[in-house]
Amino acid sequence: MSKVKICGLSRMEDIAAVNRVMPDYVGFVFAPSRRRVDMMAAAKLKERLDPAISTVGVYVNEDIGAIVDMLEKGIIDVVQLHGDEDAQYMTGLKNTCGCTVIKAISIGDSLPADLPSLPDYLLFDALSHQRGGIGKSFDWNVLLAYSNLPYFLAGGLDIHNITHALTLLSPYCVDVSSGVETGGLKDDKKIEEFVNTVREISK
Repeated sequence: MSKVKICGLSRMEDIAAVNRVMPDYVGFVFAPSRRRVDMMAAAKLKERLDPAISTVGVYVNEDIGAIVDMLEKGIIDVVQLHGDEDAQYMTGLKNTCGCTVIKAISIGDSLPADLPSLPDYLLFDALSHQRGGIGKSFDWNVLLAYSNLPYFLAGGLDIHNITHALTLLSPYCVDVSSGVETGGLKDDKKIEEFVNTVREISK
């Protein structure tokens, strides 16, 4: 069964919505984004989150010390990297905290030839200068032959295309943000419908 991650939570209403349907992961964005939260805000949100839901911190070229601080404070459980973090950076991060690391990979017309092996998971997203979060999908067929690290599938997922995505592919986890929003804010009904659909398809 594919797991579900709801990314870009920023309000207490978002926490209430996910607590009702219990996705496997939620994401707090600490990188430049309209969904960005600071450490204090994320800590308050985490306090209200069901402890069975894992929190993922989303970063772009962040100082390792800042990430470790949030891990040690229990604000995040998993680290998601969207920048230019190389093997040395990831090795340093994992050696320091022993944390689970997701590395985002931007997909254009094809799968990059040299994919990193150090992360625990890869996250495949549509190519953009914004380093993800544009709400657009890519050609999922480029992943048909991929069978190395388990991966998160992101990029433009919503209730209208998730059935096709999960019929075609078998991602470890599907990652949605704008696809469960209305007017730029998380929509509790869309979150519920998305999570329930994934679980029904993935039985």
